[in-house]
Amino acid sequence: MNRLSLLIPLAVFALILVIGYLGFSLDKRNELPSALIGQDFPEFSAPDLFSPDVVRTRADLVGQPTLVNIWATWCPTCKAEHEVLMQIARTSEVALVGVNYKDDRGLALGWLADYGNPYNLVLMDADGGLGVELGVYGAPETFLLNRDGKVIYKRVGDVNMRVWQNEIAPLLQQLEVAHGGPGWEMVGR
Repeated sequence: MNRLSLLIPLAVFALILVIGYLGFSLDKRNELPSALIGQDFPEFSAPDLFSPDVVRTRADLVGQPTLVNIWATWCPTCKAEHEVLMQIARTSEVALVGVNYKDDRGLALGWLADYGNPYNLVLMDADGGLGVELGVYGAPETFLLNRDGKVIYKRVGDVNMRVWQNEIAPLLQQLEVAHGGPGWEMVGR
């Protein structure tokens, strides 16, 4: 009886781990579910980082496939991701929109001056309100929008070359084929 009383808690613990692993897909930490997939990018108004008197809206994100990248100067992973974003900006036609998340404007401007600016447009989200609307867990996170402004992909974590080549670039190619436009170049190929 004593041995059985020791095995029961161990069996319960093992069952909890299995349920957690299968039920929550713990093996896919960068594939957190998003209620926005297949939905329009939320309506918003946010100041432009470079011209704070200019207010940007969802209308500024439609018309072509767009990568919306949530970043901050306090985020070490964002720094690691930055060079890949610079390469994407140099070698592809996708619009890159940065959302400077819960950050100081002066620090963000300094960051882009020091490391380069891969973005076509940079929004300020100093209070994190847009991040809440997007269901952001932290930085970096990246959303791919089709030309109509629908969210077709979400990445939690950095966009590195593997992610770009294996996940995002193929989606961009599918968008262009479906739209009848030219194919997208894949960085590094």
